[in-house]
Amino acid sequence: MWEYTDKVKEFFLNPKNIGEVENPDAVGDVGSIVCGDALRLTLKIDKDTNRIIDAKFQTFGCASAIASSSALTELVKGKTLDEALQMSNQDIAEFLGGLPKEKMHCSVMGKEALEAAIANYRGIPKVIEEEGKPVCKCFDVTEEKIRKVAIENHLTTVDEVTDYTKAGGDCGECRGEIEAILRDIWSLKAPEKPAVPKKLTNLQKIALIQEIIEREIRPRLQADGGDVELIDIDGNKVIIALRGMCTGCVMADVTISGVQDKLRELVSKGIIVEAQ
Repeated sequence: MWEYTDKVKEFFLNPKNIGEVENPDAVGDVGSIVCGDALRLTLKIDKDTNRIIDAKFQTFGCASAIASSSALTELVKGKTLDEALQMSNQDIAEFLGGLPKEKMHCSVMGKEALEAAIANYRGIPKVIEEEGKPVCKCFDVTEEKIRKVAIENHLTTVDEVTDYTKAGGDCGECRGEIEAILRDIWSLKAPEKPAVPKKLTNLQKIALIQEIIEREIRPRLQADGGDVELIDIDGNKVIIALRGMCTGCVMADVTISGVQDKLRELVSKGIIVEAQ
């Protein structure tokens, strides 16, 4: 039995803004009844201010799905479109006083519906998250969605990904692939090893460290919303600062260790990497 907060119970038993806005300016459809959860979000928007003046929802799903959808409509009313897009699925969960970890996918569905509705209003064509078959066939979850949700919510285990996306929650065949995706997100791939002189001068070492960070390490982190800045090089000590999504990440130590391993592999075994 799930432990629901009083606010979740209230928004489930007495949902607000249920139905569909008459002549909506924006419509966001996400999920699938076949997969167990579906949500339609409709918005009325003041075209002069780009402010959401009304929001309603129709949901097929569990108590958490209904409560999350209702909470979403309350949160977005009165916000501009840009302000609404700054909301996260965590904001929806926090508004409800928290959700059971196994039901966090309901808050993610709300965030996705909001993004889809605003894209619809702005005339942005619906983008297929990834061509080809999904990673999780049972719930039709693509690799792109897993990556996006994992980065936004700092998910580091397969069970967490299941809680937030449902992927891997049925037959379990995709759990190995999900684990590989997580390793790829939170660690550094080994690039092709560049040619390194057998003995480096100090200037050559500094130049090579800078080159590897800029060419091999930063692009990999930036692709997942993070970044790294080279602060200083003092002999074998390399001082860096993590930026973007890497700041405060629970896997920051892994990232720093990965940078150190890569520089030791490609520059010198004696290199020590420290974060500022």
